[in-house]
Amino acid sequence: MTEPDASGRSAAPAESADRVEHDPLGKVVVPAGALYGAQTQRAVENFPISGLRPLRVFVRAIAQIKRAAALTHRTTGRLDALRADAIVRAADEVVAGSLDDHFVVDVFQAGAGTSLNMNVNEVIANRANELLGAARGAYAPVHPNDHVNMAQSTNDVIPTAIRLASLAELALLRVALDDFCAALAGKGVEFNHVVKAGRTHLQDAMPIRLGQEFTGWAATIARCGRRVDEAADYLRDLGIGGSAVGTGVNVEAEYPEQIVSHLRTATALDLRLGANRIELMQSMGDIVGVSGALRGLAIELSRIASDLRLLTSGPRTGFDELRLPAVQPGSSIMPGKVNPSIAEMVNQVCFQVIGNDTTVALSAEHGQLELNVMMPVMGHNVLMSIGILSRAVTVFTDRCVAGIEANEAQAAYWVERSAALATALAPHIGYARAAELAKESVKTGESIRALATRLGVLPPDQLDKVLDLGRMTDIGVPGRDP
Repeated sequence: MTEPDASGRSAAPAESADRVEHDPLGKVVVPAGALYGAQTQRAVENFPISGLRPLRVFVRAIAQIKRAAALTHRTTGRLDALRADAIVRAADEVVAGSLDDHFVVDVFQAGAGTSLNMNVNEVIANRANELLGAARGAYAPVHPNDHVNMAQSTNDVIPTAIRLASLAELALLRVALDDFCAALAGKGVEFNHVVKAGRTHLQDAMPIRLGQEFTGWAATIARCGRRVDEAADYLRDLGIGGSAVGTGVNVEAEYPEQIVSHLRTATALDLRLGANRIELMQSMGDIVGVSGALRGLAIELSRIASDLRLLTSGPRTGFDELRLPAVQPGSSIMPGKVNPSIAEMVNQVCFQVIGNDTTVALSAEHGQLELNVMMPVMGHNVLMSIGILSRAVTVFTDRCVAGIEANEAQAAYWVERSAALATALAPHIGYARAAELAKESVKTGESIRALATRLGVLPPDQLDKVLDLGRMTDIGVPGRDP
């Protein structure tokens, strides 16, 4: 019976903030509003490590596996239509992102990803039961282990989810890389007429066209993209159906082929049934390959970002051959200062990706016998790398490269002052004499052109041909006919 409140009306009984569930270890108190259950709650209590929750793309991939499994079991008759359809509907909500708040297990958790797998199992089971009119926590008619996880193990679900999520994210990265290559190549055309000083060892070197630098960068990124594609192809081989140790215990013979078919339809990815599910459970080499390709991409992206920072240095005390778009004030104390902010961000992202790859490599090496238990951190790091690279490259393209301008006057100033121009004279006057001119130019500050003219090392008309800066940027011997 309820007691009357201050107004004389009967107050409704307070709704409990918790519910009690049981798992194989005993009683567990779970927040009443949570769609997850006992095993997830234990993981929350056991692993208050980083505050980092599982990446949405990772959770979505696991839910796609649960959905495909339910469809397969409905076809084979192992799961009745009522339960299967409810699981599919609940999994669709997870894939859509409407239940994201209920995936709460820390990235750093028990090995293999059992806690995350059960987090997804429990959320889907509870939501499926709600759709069927049952209460959260009852696990009837849909049970997280018996029905949502039917014919599955964490050991084949998690590596399959890493593959699915990586392939989905890599598609976005490839679009970003294609746009970036196109932007670099476009600048290569725009700046093809600008001759500038080349630099090796950060010292004067032979002239190069600014457009050639940009097209070189574009070619580098295109090659990186192809290496990522080659590594990603191995991810299409799925070990789902391997169950606990890769042998397929408690799995129907037709299940692997059917679930891969359902996943192929749901994801629009070109997926293959792995030839050896034991190998795909033991080895994380395919993940290592992708992470390594991302590391290579990060190294090249960081190099390009650093080159842009050098070429835009100044504007009065540096190279100042390029002008990057001004995206924000560069100093809280120095008025008018503008920094290469986007390129600096790209550097930092690339450093993180390189560190992530180290984590992936060490995790892969620590696989033992039939299973690699380090998959949670491995999956998080490779997916994080893909995600931050995709977004960084997009920003790099849109807010930096697309708006780059050449400072043609400054480029012309530096190239004329380069002591390396003496190299063009070497085939005509000899290496030793050319070296003397270069040394004198550095000592006195007089340009190679002025010095050679004053000393009369070649007839004036021949000297003009030899010191044709544009001609120096193409294959051949300056001063001689092609």
